[in-house]
Amino acid sequence: MISDRKYEDLIDYLKKLDSIVIAFSGGVDSTFLMKAAKEALGDRMMAVTIVSPYIPKWELEEAKEIAKDLNIKHQLIEFHSILGEIKFNPKDRCYLCKKFVFSKIIEFQKEKEFKYVIDGTNLDDTKDYRPGMKALKELSVVSPLLENNITKEDIRRFSKDLGLSTWDKPAYACLLSRIPYNQEIKFEDLRKIENAELYLMELGFKGIRVRSHEDLARIEVQRQDRKKICDEELMDKICEKFKELGFKHITLDLQGYIMGSFNN
Repeated sequence: MISDRKYEDLIDYLKKLDSIVIAFSGGVDSTFLMKAAKEALGDRMMAVTIVSPYIPKWELEEAKEIAKDLNIKHQLIEFHSILGEIKFNPKDRCYLCKKFVFSKIIEFQKEKEFKYVIDGTNLDDTKDYRPGMKALKELSVVSPLLENNITKEDIRRFSKDLGLSTWDKPAYACLLSRIPYNQEIKFEDLRKIENAELYLMELGFKGIRVRSHEDLARIEVQRQDRKKICDEELMDKICEKFKELGFKHITLDLQGYIMGSFNN
């Protein structure tokens, strides 16, 4: 166990919940929370991961592998359609989607007779535009990291101390965040974005985004990677690959990666 007051308070908090289902994406926040919940509650907890068109296949596979490595009971809940309410990517898309997704997780929680559903919202999430947090509040989803004032920096530090492979994993958001508000969401666009980002990751880029403006791709890389991606030969390779995927115009955002850039 980590000797840190914040971590100890989190473990005590989780113990008081008695039994929980955790919404688990495989990201740094939910992986850390899942590990802490396992320590606090043992078999009185399990993880649920949503399988949807908005989540890349590689992220789902990572989540399954992490749960297996940590010996966590893990359930997949699947839906394979684009929700009618968010088909044209409204500004409150995240609220509508989370309301639907967490309602499904709550159905599972009640069926299996666990007391609470928890998620990995942390203190830093309150500083960004997060309409999904309203849905969590309405559904009485518990956010232990937020309740214990745990920041992203805390999570990475604790994760490293616990030996979690996700401690330095870049933040990742669902594929819908790559599409401008009020643009129609299409399956083929989601797959195009997924494969484009996977290709950039295979080239060694981390924390990237491919924003899709219909047939135009706007690539965001970490600021320290801007020089790397401007290699002439590399740019030619990226253009060729992106055009194979269906993009007609391939651009580089000179500002680099900006979290939630469509919110600005």
